[in-house]
Amino acid sequence: MQIHVNGRQVEVAKNSTIGELLKSFNIQAKLAVVEQNQQIINKTVYDETILTNGDTIEIVHFVGGG
Repeated sequence: MQIHVNGRQVEVAKNSTIGELLKSFNIQAKLAVVEQNQQIINKTVYDETILTNGDTIEIVHFVGGG
């Protein structure tokens, strides 16, 4: 199944969740904000929110450092 993540086309398995997508990019859910089709998704439902073919996902994540 094809989705768009931060402007790039990405192949994901059918019935993948936002939580699984974040794990595939090595992004901790608690440090990320995810928008699915222009709607911000609550962190508490990342593991329950199923991706569908053609979704547009924007991920912003925070990186520590100084």
